[in-house]
Amino acid sequence: MRYFRPVEFSIKALSPEAAKAGCVVVGVYPGGELTAAARRLDQASKGALKKAARDISGKTGSTLLLRALPGVAAERVLLVGLGDKDGAETAYRDAVRAAANALKELDAKDAALFLVDTKVASRPLSWNVRHAVLGLRDAFYRFDQLKSQKKTNRPALEHVVVPLSPKAELQNALQEATATADGVDLARTLGNLPANICTPGYLAEEARKLAREFKLELDVLERKDMEKLGMGSFLSVARASHQPPKLVVLKYEGKKGAKRLALVGKGITFDTGGISLKPAGEMDEMKFDMSGAGSVLGALRALAGMKAPVNVVGIIPACENMPGGAATKPGDVVTTLSGQTVEILNTDAEGRLILCDALSYAEQRFKPDAVIDIATLTGACVIALGNVATGLFANDQKLADEVRAAGDDAWDRVWQMPLWEDYQEQLRSNFADFANIGGRPGGAITAACFLARFTRKLRWAHLDIAGTAWKGGREKGSTGRPVPLLVRFALRHAGRK
Repeated sequence: MRYFRPVEFSIKALSPEAAKAGCVVVGVYPGGELTAAARRLDQASKGALKKAARDISGKTGSTLLLRALPGVAAERVLLVGLGDKDGAETAYRDAVRAAANALKELDAKDAALFLVDTKVASRPLSWNVRHAVLGLRDAFYRFDQLKSQKKTNRPALEHVVVPLSPKAELQNALQEATATADGVDLARTLGNLPANICTPGYLAEEARKLAREFKLELDVLERKDMEKLGMGSFLSVARASHQPPKLVVLKYEGKKGAKRLALVGKGITFDTGGISLKPAGEMDEMKFDMSGAGSVLGALRALAGMKAPVNVVGIIPACENMPGGAATKPGDVVTTLSGQTVEILNTDAEGRLILCDALSYAEQRFKPDAVIDIATLTGACVIALGNVATGLFANDQKLADEVRAAGDDAWDRVWQMPLWEDYQEQLRSNFADFANIGGRPGGAITAACFLARFTRKLRWAHLDIAGTAWKGGREKGSTGRPVPLLVRFALRHAGRK
């Protein structure tokens, strides 16, 4: 699914003064200190660049556009502030973003991005390449297919050259980043679509398109299939909706005989809260409650697109959570696929009710080496971590460390939260094996503790993306997180750094 033309990338060794491009992008530090590429331009222009650089502060994200610089083949030179020379990752990413925003306003069809040779902490050049591609693609993403009057001033930029020697390591980084950006775009677009379009059936159809394009194995379980299996918890959430629930199972086999990773993504395509109805304010944002499902499809699209040597199964329980005469009521007791019973004290704690059956299905059907579930699960996680870090919970510390390292590498960062048995007491029920909520204290933790009861035989991690899956306000829209983390984790887990 794509409704816009993405920028294309290539790697080629270039000299900045001889690059015949619509725009050459180089960096400058505070005080007018030039990077190596900028110094070569200054030398070619006989000091004209250094003189012009007096008008840029060099602070991170500052920009200055120069045209027709003497002795330089490119039509334009874009100076971008890099901030202090300590080389922090955030400064580099902000500089790339500033360059992208400036390039969007130009009539240049191609550009050479010399920012990639900037020293960024202890990161290798491959890291710079990946984050340059992801940053530019993120900035150029657009979602306007539902507007009757589409913008006519679409960015002119079509191609960006990464001016480095085309070594295999850097070519692999470019391929990975391009495929990851395609996966992020898919996840963002699915999240941005309204719930009257992006239904459970729509998610299943998108999985079907991916299966056809990349020759993946697909199985879509319908309500009758889930009833036969005994997924009483999942089906209790879908009872009042006119949209049939789906359990989407999409398999990518990139390496014969390799251990399998399972990704389980929450796919609530709209969450009213059910009988425990949400307040009206910002309820429209509950279309993003399927962001876990979108990230699973995005990650599989990325891994298949780069032909990654990994085996991954994506499992997506998809339904709506609606009120109505058939809706589950507070106090109802349901039986899960695992055989455990749950007293539903709050129907707005529905994500864990669909995930628990999907996790049990993953264990029983695939016996994976590791399982990661991804869910916009709790508002409590937003209160705890805000909109920067995703909440990480795990029953295996080695797995948690792997996820955290992948998040750091992808700059799609997580923060590990406790998953101690002490919190399980809050889920106590007088009428079932346990309840689906544990009260306000530690709400994100007790939600994870609920899921932990279904993963005791698994190496399992849970990502609560309620604070990171989308933005509100003027920038309202899906972020596509944590697709970069999931892709990096899958590759690193398979031995590729």
